[in-house]
Amino acid sequence: MVNDEVRFAKILEDIKFSAGSAGGFIKEEEVKEAFEELDLSTEQLSMVFDFLRKNNIGINEPIGDNSSSADQGSDILKEYKEELGSLQSFSKSQLRAYSIAAMAGEEEARQKLLLHYLPQVVEISKLYAHQGFAPEDLIGEGNLALAEGVNMIDALEKPEEIEGMLIKLVMDAMEEYISDSIKLSSAGEKLAEKVNEVADAAASAARDYGRKVTVEELADESGLGVKRIKEAIKLSGNKIEDIDYNDESDQ
Repeated sequence: MVNDEVRFAKILEDIKFSAGSAGGFIKEEEVKEAFEELDLSTEQLSMVFDFLRKNNIGINEPIGDNSSSADQGSDILKEYKEELGSLQSFSKSQLRAYSIAAMAGEEEARQKLLLHYLPQVVEISKLYAHQGFAPEDLIGEGNLALAEGVNMIDALEKPEEIEGMLIKLVMDAMEEYISDSIKLSSAGEKLAEKVNEVADAAASAARDYGRKVTVEELADESGLGVKRIKEAIKLSGNKIEDIDYNDESDQ
């Protein structure tokens, strides 16, 4: 399972890199082929496509002006906050009654608690705003954690423990999202560095040879290992310009 998760993250970074090289978009079939070995479900693939779009990567065509997307996201967030402001508020006695009922397994009471704590998710997201992550993404992660949390409160002993548990779950979810995003970004930068290193070496060797170079020639000229060069070629999607991909020994 762990290996699959690592492979998934690497494939996702490869796709993001390829899309960046292609002008900010990738073909749907390329994404499906990339994840073919992991046998993702239709729902999982849909989540991948949603993730790519949120990262300004178009499917089959560029998304367009990023500033327009950002403005749209800001408007949606504003509308969401306004909707939350119109939610019914509960008195302390009502909240306690719903908490006790929710702990007993009553679904309607759990939904009441969910609605009660949704505005707090927005407030918690502000704690992480300085880290440069989109508020709507943080809120989305927090809402998912909250929804899961209200279904776990039957394990608590006292209704007074509910708020602390739910807030902790929300904060943990946001922090995990930030941590995972940073790791993915860092991994993508490292992959890009590998490709750029080989691309620069290929450009230099091509100038010396007066033509595109084979992998073997590049290895001899640059001192980079054949394995390292081929890995960079694969990561780039065979798009390092100064390498001769028609040479049979490179296949």
